[in-house]
Amino acid sequence: MIPPKIARLLGLAGLLPQIFVVLVLLEHNGELRYLALSLGYAYAALILSFLGGIWWGLAARSDTPPVWLWVVAVIPSLIALGSAVPWATGQAWPGPSLYVLGVSLILSLLVDWRLQKMGLAPPWWLQLRVPLSVGLGTLSLVIPLL
Repeated sequence: MIPPKIARLLGLAGLLPQIFVVLVLLEHNGELRYLALSLGYAYAALILSFLGGIWWGLAARSDTPPVWLWVVAVIPSLIALGSAVPWATGQAWPGPSLYVLGVSLILSLLVDWRLQKMGLAPPWWLQLRVPLSVGLGTLSLVIPLL
């Protein structure tokens, strides 16, 4: 089953901020580098937290959601918050934080896969989620290399 057109369009548009960050970094503009890195980090953290909110919503709309789903729905926000610690304490940043976020975004597909298998997510869910999570996760992993 194909995701609704609006979900596909808005989902793909959601990759644009990270693509823009990569393009700015490829220009090697020293004045914009820190801004681009900061926004790339913040966007990845924001979207990871957003995924947890989606999972929470899927649990809330179910009559009998599995307990693990409530727990897993909180983890993305905790990972996003934890990834800010190096920045807040003056340690190496944003590379390690972006690696954590990029890998987490890609691994989020394991939860999405389980949700679809259990019938808690729409039948088209993975067709939407795979390109978005792989795309944003990969872009987030590339940013520290630029």
